[in-house]
Amino acid sequence: MGIGVSLSLMAAGAILTWAVDAQVSGVNLETVGVILLAIGAIGLMVSLVVWGPRTSHRVRRERIEDDQGRGLRRVEHVDEGL
Repeated sequence: MGIGVSLSLMAAGAILTWAVDAQVSGVNLETVGVILLAIGAIGLMVSLVVWGPRTSHRVRRERIEDDQGRGLRRVEHVDEGL
């Protein structure tokens, strides 16, 4: 479930919970709305945890000195291909 689907479920749940005033026999629309809100919130958290920290570029910096004690800076670009 992606972020868009999660937000859509949350929006539909909020509408059913707070905006709809209809009565349907055998179905409590407020309960259905709360369930959709909860499923959407859980899906959003899972999506952010799984896809949030991904990055494909890392930079490594290191300071080294030559024989005369001069400081040099070496920069390596490391792509890990996540």
